[in-house]
Amino acid sequence: MELRDDQIERYARHIILKEVGGPGQARLLNARVLVIGAGGLGSPIVMYLAAAGIGTIGVVDFDDVSLSNLQRQILHTTDRVGMPKTESAAQAVLALNSDVHLVQHTERLTAANAMELVSQYDVVADGSDNFATRFLVNDASKFSGKTLVSGALSQFDGQIATFKPYMVGDHPCYRCIYREPPPPGLAPSCAEAGILGALAGVVGSLQAVEVLKEVVGIGESLSGKLVIYDALNANWRTVRVHRDPKCALCGDKPTIKDLSQSLIGHAQPGEEFCAVPAE
Repeated sequence: MELRDDQIERYARHIILKEVGGPGQARLLNARVLVIGAGGLGSPIVMYLAAAGIGTIGVVDFDDVSLSNLQRQILHTTDRVGMPKTESAAQAVLALNSDVHLVQHTERLTAANAMELVSQYDVVADGSDNFATRFLVNDASKFSGKTLVSGALSQFDGQIATFKPYMVGDHPCYRCIYREPPPPGLAPSCAEAGILGALAGVVGSLQAVEVLKEVVGIGESLSGKLVIYDALNANWRTVRVHRDPKCALCGDKPTIKDLSQSLIGHAQPGEEFCAVPAE
């Protein structure tokens, strides 16, 4: 596609990067990315993808903006408290970049609708806050052959990983790391445990970087790696993660054949967990 003069100016700092250039920016403008959750992680993901010129951003969230969200969820503002988060996200994106079309999926992600939603997009960014949704997004991405960029938060800790289990080779899925949700008590709600607001910005921004890399096709993918950030001790570490031959989803003899066998039933309405299991 040929970029307009105003697009050349808007995306000039991308275009001068030899790894991106005009063709890479065109790929961004033609891309479709699905963001799960318009909360702490989803906020910086959506904002940076919109700023980068991702042409279509789908946002899945059934919640309304509350005052307690604003400590970390930078998509939303005080005057939009009580508004559906998807509508708030649409207003924020429109104000930032009219090139971007934000599709509002104001609904709960379920086994009944996950495949239809995920299959419409090129890349999925998971910013959900409960394990049941994380397993469901992982499973739907694998069955749809979509790349999943996943982030998680808890108090002062964050994690990020990219999953491509549909590819041949040593490409694990989320279930290769966490076979099942942690036992009750090991995953308190964020309301109970607390969370440093700016941490969401760090991890969500990293997710946006990895999504942009995947869309343009540059750099080294995080597939097969888990990046862990300890904000209190200013420590980063990268752990190599391998495909688990015994994984129920992507192993040698998978037992999960469709989304009816996913873990969405573990999440109750309004039940939110900090998504980094205790060690």
